Amino acid sequence: MATVTKIPATLNRQNGRLIERRKKRVAAYARVSTDHEEQETSFDAQVDYYTHYIKNQPDWEFVKVYTDEGISATNTKKRDGFNEMVEDALAGKIDLIVTKSISRFARNTVDSLVTVRKLKEIGVEIYFEKENIWTLDAKGEVLITIMSSLAQEESRSISENVTWGYRKKFSDGQCSLNFSWFLGYDKGPDGEFIINPEQAETAG
Repeated sequence: MATVTKIPATLNRQNGRLIERRKKRVAAYARVSTDHEEQETSFDAQVDYYTHYIKNQPDWEFVKVYTDEGISATNTKKRDGFNEMVEDALAGKIDLIVTKSISRFARNTVDSLVTVRKLKEIGVEIYFEKENIWTLDAKGEVLITIMSSLAQEESRSISENVTWGYRKKFSDGQCSLNFSWFLGYDKGPDGEFIINPEQAETAG
């Protein structure tokens, strides 16, 4: 009669228990650079889009959509939402950040690369949707350097155009006021200063 040898089932390294893979903690960053009504609509749409986009990924855990509204991307000093996001990432609360594009993230090459490298060192990845760039990818930093430089040049060009516009107005005798009224003066139909007799005496 043949001898039957019973071979017990092999247990895995965790004593047969399934290893639960932790979901990737994902946040998004949304920003619009002006306070115009149409930009506010875009801002709300971005927040709604990223909230649903992250929550619909089975391997992702939604953290938060960090936002900055009416803030220029020239530097990151006054961007509270951006800075809070970076702090949370450095604190180990975020694994991946999703954002629309490099120009939405930062137009300053130094700020952009410093942030990317700082987060990359601790394993936090950034995904730029428009450019389809993942910063932990081998090609990521090269592409980011090139595209950030282009974005910085674009920002410089816009700034020069705005400055030129102001200079042109001044040379044409027009004024540019950041207020609806200016004590002692009214703003004429062509943008020129017109003395307000009643207020001029007070202003003097």
